[in-house]
Amino acid sequence: MTETKTTKRKLTGVVVSDKATKTIVVKVERKTMHSKYHKFVTNSNKFHAHDETEQAQVGNTVTIIESRPRSALKRWELLSVVK
Repeated sequence: MTETKTTKRKLTGVVVSDKATKTIVVKVERKTMHSKYHKFVTNSNKFHAHDETEQAQVGNTVTIIESRPRSALKRWELLSVVK
């Protein structure tokens, strides 16, 4: 049987909410170049992540990793707190 190597995506962002139990909301920003004006534009996405130990707080920079679906919105889990 052949084994396939699966790589999980890792993202780094800032925690914007930790009000829910065992859940944090992480805002991930990325810079892309505008196709017409050729200037860098900042785009951001918010991801709901599972935080089992509830160690992340608002304002912390964290790293999240892909995981199995834990609820309707949560598809990520906390890997580490950077700052």
